[in-house]
Amino acid sequence: MLDELKGKLRKAIDKLKGKAVIDQKVVREVLKEIQKGLLLSDVNVKIVFEMTKRIEEKALSTEPPRGITIREHIIKIIYDEFTQLLGGSTPELKIKKGLNKILLVGIQGSGKTTTAAKLAKYFRDSNYKVGVFSTDTYRPAARLQLKQLISGLNIEFFDIKTENSVELATKGIEYFSKRDIDIVIIDTAGRHKDEESLMKEMKQLSMIIKPDIIFLVIDASIGQQAYSQAKAFNEATQIGGIIITKLDGTAKGGGALSAAAATGAKIYFIGTGEKIEDFEEYNPPRFVGRLLGLGDLETLLQKFKAIEIDKEKRERLLQIAKGKFTLVDLVEQMEEIRKVGSFSKLLDLIPGFNLKIPKEMLEEAEEKVAKWRHALDSMTDEEKIDPTLIKGSRIKRISRGSGVDEKTIKEMIKQYHMSKKLLRSRKSKKFLKMFDKMMAKRG
Repeated sequence: MLDELKGKLRKAIDKLKGKAVIDQKVVREVLKEIQKGLLLSDVNVKIVFEMTKRIEEKALSTEPPRGITIREHIIKIIYDEFTQLLGGSTPELKIKKGLNKILLVGIQGSGKTTTAAKLAKYFRDSNYKVGVFSTDTYRPAARLQLKQLISGLNIEFFDIKTENSVELATKGIEYFSKRDIDIVIIDTAGRHKDEESLMKEMKQLSMIIKPDIIFLVIDASIGQQAYSQAKAFNEATQIGGIIITKLDGTAKGGGALSAAAATGAKIYFIGTGEKIEDFEEYNPPRFVGRLLGLGDLETLLQKFKAIEIDKEKRERLLQIAKGKFTLVDLVEQMEEIRKVGSFSKLLDLIPGFNLKIPKEMLEEAEEKVAKWRHALDSMTDEEKIDPTLIKGSRIKRISRGSGVDEKTIKEMIKQYHMSKKLLRSRKSKKFLKMFDKMMAKRG
């Protein structure tokens, strides 16, 4: 699948790996290989040069985060740009309770009938009860072909002796509405390349079928021409998505994918071969990972994810250090500290933080963290945010609901107030400044 593009992209990545110093010259050599690969895959020239210009600017003007090499930084920039080019995020196909109706439309030769069978198998493999029928009355044996494709797959098929597509649509929906079926997939006749006739058919059948989603099936071999079809379709229906077929046997697959994505239409599935199982959800990040060589990239993406998590933790810790925290924050931070070691040992390691906290209280807190967690589960959100509300009858209610004695609940609230007072002390403020500088250097 897109072997030529894969080859060029991996060659570009190899150029980065083999250089001791990565400067503007190296970056441009890499981008030249990327441009060749995209143009050979029939991606629009303007899109190619705009994208590679963005990669160059980011690669040369931004510093890699701490712990990330310049090579890894540039690969991540390439990965992000390719992901956006090929659709960005993964669309979510929601299956509701009751009968879900999926209508397939497309021009002649786009592979709708084979796609109907592949999609039916995909949903059957996801433990849905699936049915199919076709309204194609133009192509000889089209309905028989669909029946043969799903033979032996435990997918229900409907057909009647008629050459009237409206009657087929009406009777088919009536039939499956009375069956124990989750999803019915409806194939249609291929229209000429004139989008007007395609849209006319779609609207006519939509009135009868009332589909939950309409998929436009596009043959990858049409390359950049996918743009006009996807654009017209995306403007005509708000409940639509794209399925791109025959990605295995064409050099124009990159053009079809990028052109369809450029319209704002969401690509849900791709056909990757002739066999009925050669069909998969379209996931742009994962697809780009395969193009670039997933092995190295997966590890790299994990590193970037870890950096993002560290930033979130840093912000949260700073807020806690300033005394802005809830009962949930208190318990969660104590649970985290327990993974590292005892509270008393941890406080001994912090320079200048020699505050007089009774050892017995620290040890007691360690023992009771688990009970505190149970107590939290029986509190309202309001009580977790503002523990000053927790008095009298509220303590009794929390105790009954959690099985934690009232004394332990009172001690947790006392610990919360003491911690807040501690973090507002002068010594704590000195530590906060030191902590902030230390985290800033790391991040």
